[in-house]
Amino acid sequence: MTTPPLSLARPPHRSRQWPKRLLIGALIAGAVLAWRTAPPVFAQNVPTSTPRPSLSVTAVQPRRAALPMRLAANGSVAAWQEAIVGAEIGGLRLAKVNVDVGSVVRKGQVLAEFAREAIEADIAQGRAALAEAEATLADAQANAARARQVADTGALSSQQVAQYQTAATTARARVASARAALDAQRLRLTYTRVVASDDGVISSRTATLGAVVGVGQELFKLIRQGRLEWRGELVADELPKLKVGQAAIVTAHGLAPVTGKIRMIAPTVDPASRNALVYVDLPVTAANGEPNALRAGMFARGEFELGSSTAMTLPQSAITLRDGFSYAFRLGPLDNGVARVTEVRVQPGRRVDGQVEVLSGLGSDDRVVASGASFLADGDVVRVVQQ
Repeated sequence: MTTPPLSLARPPHRSRQWPKRLLIGALIAGAVLAWRTAPPVFAQNVPTSTPRPSLSVTAVQPRRAALPMRLAANGSVAAWQEAIVGAEIGGLRLAKVNVDVGSVVRKGQVLAEFAREAIEADIAQGRAALAEAEATLADAQANAARARQVADTGALSSQQVAQYQTAATTARARVASARAALDAQRLRLTYTRVVASDDGVISSRTATLGAVVGVGQELFKLIRQGRLEWRGELVADELPKLKVGQAAIVTAHGLAPVTGKIRMIAPTVDPASRNALVYVDLPVTAANGEPNALRAGMFARGEFELGSSTAMTLPQSAITLRDGFSYAFRLGPLDNGVARVTEVRVQPGRRVDGQVEVLSGLGSDDRVVASGASFLADGDVVRVVQQ
């Protein structure tokens, strides 16, 4: 049996499928390459996004204004003059005390009274002694007159006549002495009434009802005429800027400012601190007519008016304080009402009526955020609603 020879040709159906697969693969590869190299059509139609404003603000520019020039100092409020009212008589009991601390008194007003009985008894005894002395004087004068009449007759010797004359002179002296003693007792009687030496306010009282005090013992302290003064401390270099009569605004914590005038500048400087005192008279009553709320012993801050000068200012609301420094937020160029802010450190100066002097950090053409700066950070985008 003869074996037929093997054929090397491919089956007809397989030879017809390979070209079709190659064609499909080429089409797919071309499509992928075209998709990768072609620009994305959707990206060309979407606009670039803009940051949303974080806050709506108003803008303000620094402006020139005349600000007062003031020299600041610290000091204490004290009485202009404090008079000590004491006892001019000793060993007597206080029977009445008519005033207390804070009482407003007038000159000559009775502040306290001592018991008068002992002195009234001394006055009665003095009157009796004076009457006795006057009677003795009258008798001595009559005897002296009779002696002079008979001196030429020789009834009395010259020595006796001289004795009568001496007795009359002695009696006259005793009358004067008794009258002086009586006047002294009457003066002591007036001392039983302790009176105010001037108009003013009682600032201290040590008088106690029923106490027995000695001569010169302090009973009251009186602020003369109710006048107070502020004593400010300044370094020696600042004294030439001040003069008597210059205005000063004195402010104590929690109280309204009080305007006074310089009464005196101390002629000496403390050698230890190199500071000098400036005495400022304070008004007795405030501008509304009420009594001055300042009290002696208070600590107060004062400012002396030195005129005025032009300065670049911003509203207080445009300045924010961070980490102990002052900042403002400068606005960049506007784009459809939107701007980016830049945090700028500024050096503040004087503060008057809500305006702050800007010494450095900004120019006169800069625009800054007028309010709400404490809610912003450097680089924030804001909407400017008002120029």
